[in-house]
Amino acid sequence: MSHEFEIVQDVVIKATPEQIWKAVTDDTPAWMFPTAQWPAVRTVDEYPTHLVTRMEGPDGWYNQLEHVLTPGPDGTRLHYVHSGVMTDDWEQQYDGAANHTVFYLHTLGEYLAHFDGRPVAFSDVRGPDASEASDAFEKFVAYLGLEGASAGDVRALELPGLGRVEATVDFRNANFLGLRTRDALVRVFGRNAFGDRVGLTVHDFSVDAATPDERDARGEANTEAWTEWLAGVYA
Repeated sequence: MSHEFEIVQDVVIKATPEQIWKAVTDDTPAWMFPTAQWPAVRTVDEYPTHLVTRMEGPDGWYNQLEHVLTPGPDGTRLHYVHSGVMTDDWEQQYDGAANHTVFYLHTLGEYLAHFDGRPVAFSDVRGPDASEASDAFEKFVAYLGLEGASAGDVRALELPGLGRVEATVDFRNANFLGLRTRDALVRVFGRNAFGDRVGLTVHDFSVDAATPDERDARGEANTEAWTEWLAGVYA
C-alpha cells in the first residue's frame, strides 16, 4: 500500500542563497550524493530564492523537493520540504528519510562553511551483511574509539584512505556520525536501524587540483579502502 508523505525542515545556514542554490543543484556530491543522473523537472525555478524539483512515475508515484531561501542577519533560512509517495514498509522508510534529512542538511552547512566550491572525490560505501545487526552502528563507533564522543570533540584517528588525521566530530546521535578533517567529510549512516546496512559516504577534497579522472580514481580508491576496513570491523 502506498502512502503520501511530507518531511519539513527549517534551518539557518551561514551562507548566501546563491551559495546554497549552487550546492543543492550542481554540487550535491560534495555533501550528499550525485543527483545529476535523475531526470527531475524544475517546476519552480526562481533563482536564488525558490526551487522545486519533481520526479514522477507510474501509478501516481512522485518525489518532490522544495527549497525556499530567505537571507537574514545570521545567514540564510532554508525552508525544506520533501514530499512524495512511499510504498512497502512506509513507516520505516519515513522514519529513515526524516532522520537522514536532518543529517544531510547539517552536512550541507558543514560543506558550505569549510569546503565551499572545492571539487570533490565522492565515495559511497555499504557495509557487509553483518552490518545489518541491531548493534552494528554502535560497533562501528566503538571500533573507532568514539563511544563517548559528542559533537565538537576532536580526535586523532586512522581513517581508511585518508591516513592519520585530526577529526572533528561535527554530528553525533543514535544513528548517525559526522566526521570532518582538514580535507574531508565522512558521513556514517546507521541504516541498520531502518532495515538496511550501515553505510557511509566520503567527500574527499584533498585532490581539488586534480583532473576529473584523477578525482574519480581517488574516489574509487577510498571506496576500496573503506570496504576492506568495514569487512574487518564486522568480521
